[in-house]
Amino acid sequence: MNTQKVLVCGEHVKKYFPVKGGFFSGKTRYVHAVDDVSIDIREGETVGLVGESGCGKSTLGRALIRLSTLTDGRVTFDGQDISTLKEKELRDLRRRMQIIYQDPYASLNPRMTIQEAVEAPLENFGVPKEERRSRVVDMVRRVGINEEWLTRYPHEFSGGQRQRIVIARALIVEPQFVVCDEAVSALDVSVRSQVLNLMRDLQEEMHLTYLFISHDLSVIKHISDRIVVMYLGRVVEVAEKHELLDNALHPYTQALISAIPKPVVGAQEKRIVLTGDIPSPIAPPSGCPFHPRCPHCEDICKRELPAVRDAGGGHLVACHRIQEILA
Repeated sequence: MNTQKVLVCGEHVKKYFPVKGGFFSGKTRYVHAVDDVSIDIREGETVGLVGESGCGKSTLGRALIRLSTLTDGRVTFDGQDISTLKEKELRDLRRRMQIIYQDPYASLNPRMTIQEAVEAPLENFGVPKEERRSRVVDMVRRVGINEEWLTRYPHEFSGGQRQRIVIARALIVEPQFVVCDEAVSALDVSVRSQVLNLMRDLQEEMHLTYLFISHDLSVIKHISDRIVVMYLGRVVEVAEKHELLDNALHPYTQALISAIPKPVVGAQEKRIVLTGDIPSPIAPPSGCPFHPRCPHCEDICKRELPAVRDAGGGHLVACHRIQEILA
């Protein structure tokens, strides 16, 4: 049994975005970006959140740190309910929760030097000016950026260097929880592992907790302790990393794992190719959201939404075939 303290907990989180109908209908419909998701993240661990583009991963990450308001549900951080806090009340919590975005160039103001960009959060939280310079120098050194480069601008750096700068800016306020939203997907493959290893080292040094969002299961495999799989706004499987990779139970997870390239020649397993397109989140299908693409679809899958059930040892799966799978 894992005794680590739960730092972040989302309970039945929903986030819907309104979409206005046509000129004549006037009816407002909703994109079900996150649809009744419950998730807990323990202190000091890295939870990998994986799924196809558009499944709601980024929206869930932003909801957990209250960068967007919830449609329904509840989020607690370090035991405190932050679901309904006003922006003024959230201000003190912002330094304890940070986010690293996908595109480092878009995340940095091109008119600000690196010194100004990394120092900005400290100034925002009222850190004295005399202390800010030394903290910036220490932080950029930790991420592998030379102190002499602090007077340069973002366009003077490579993509990997810019991402290191963005990481430094996020961690300069010494947060507890960091949402990494596709933090390495914009980088060349040659530098991804370097940045991932840097983030793991910083996690150990600074006692950080990560929610690492990616559509690439091979990246999630490298950095995560536990993996959460999402499909069309819902969680379909949760397990410890090795348990999920060795014993995936949900057909969608099995398809994702089959797509991971194998480094050994001739070791590639048979690829599971899903047919059909992802249903629209504006009008999700009845029953199991995966049933239109599932190779094992049964009548009950079309009628009833499967509950998330424990298959043993904390391995959670939302599938009507769970008893058949475990038999």
